[in-house]
Formats: sequence, structure tokens, C-alpha cells
Amino acid sequence: MKMLIVFCNAPDAASAEAIATALVTAQLAACVNILAPCRSLFRWDGRIETADEIPLVIKTTQQAYPRVEEQIRALHPYQVPEIIACPIEAGLPSYLTWVADNVFSSDGSD
Repeated sequence: MKMLIVFCNAPDAASAEAIATALVTAQLAACVNILAPCRSLFRWDGRIETADEIPLVIKTTQQAYPRVEEQIRALHPYQVPEIIACPIEAGLPSYLTWVADNVFSSDGSD
């Protein structure tokens, strides 16, 4: 089973909490870490911008990823939210089993 960590920045604590709650409630993520606010610097519409954001670290499976992305896009207020998925190459086997056991699998396999 392929596991992913998905990174997403929310514009505020309420948005971060709503996204995290929706993902875990729908069993699209086993866990979402809501991190301390950070300052982001980025280029948008040809200008350098800054924003205070709340990083989210989402643990899920490859199979669930399309629905994770869909749910984030539905709840996120940004026109182009940051949604980046990275494969988990290794980890504590019992933790990875826990992730797999807590993410819904539509066909029973990943």
C-alpha cells in the first residue's frame, strides 16, 4: 500500500481546522497535523506577496489522494491552494499500518 504525506497551507486557523476535520471525519486522512503559523513569501500575479498561513501535514494513501485533493479544493478559500503530495518511502511499520487502517479504501485494496 502506498502512503503519502500531503502538504497544504491554510490562510487561517478556522480554515485549517475545517479542512483537517473534514479529511479525518471522511476517513480520507488518518491524521492531520495543524502546525504553528508561518510567514509565506511567494510570487502571485507578477508581484511578490507575503501571507501568514497555517501549514497542514496530512497522512493518507495514494488511493485516497484524488478525494483528498477534491475535499481540500472544495473547502479552501484560495483560488490556487497549495496541495503537494510526497510518497512515504519508509516509516515505522506499525505507524504505517495504522495510517492504512484509518483511511477509507473504496475497493478494499491499495
